[in-house]
Amino acid sequence: MAGNDIGGLLGGLLGGGKGGGADMLGALLSALGKQGGHGNNPLGGLLDTLARSGLAEQKDSWVGTGANQSVTGAQIQQALPDDTLQQVADKTGVSPDKAADELAQVLPQAVDRLTPGGQVPAGLDELARRQNL
Repeated sequence: MAGNDIGGLLGGLLGGGKGGGADMLGALLSALGKQGGHGNNPLGGLLDTLARSGLAEQKDSWVGTGANQSVTGAQIQQALPDDTLQQVADKTGVSPDKAADELAQVLPQAVDRLTPGGQVPAGLDELARRQNL
């Protein structure tokens, strides 16, 4: 799936059109996908990055079926590589600080919605199939 399609896919999965949180998440997953190392699964790469950066408990709450724990923009800034956050900021037209704050707001619910039944999809193509997109 092309990076440009990620925002549209996320918009459909998250219950709306492309825009807002979907654009921010699309930019993040696209940036992570370009870094490679996770095949067709930038969502899995994001979750691995968060877990390695001390946010494993929060990440697990989003993937699991219980309540979602919150994160702060500062935690997202510490968890993501600077170049990744800069790419997200550039693509969405905001500062890196604003991008981190917005990601902190949308990630808990978005990851929860993107991991139905507490299972991380093997890739974005599988996610689209699960959602009949």
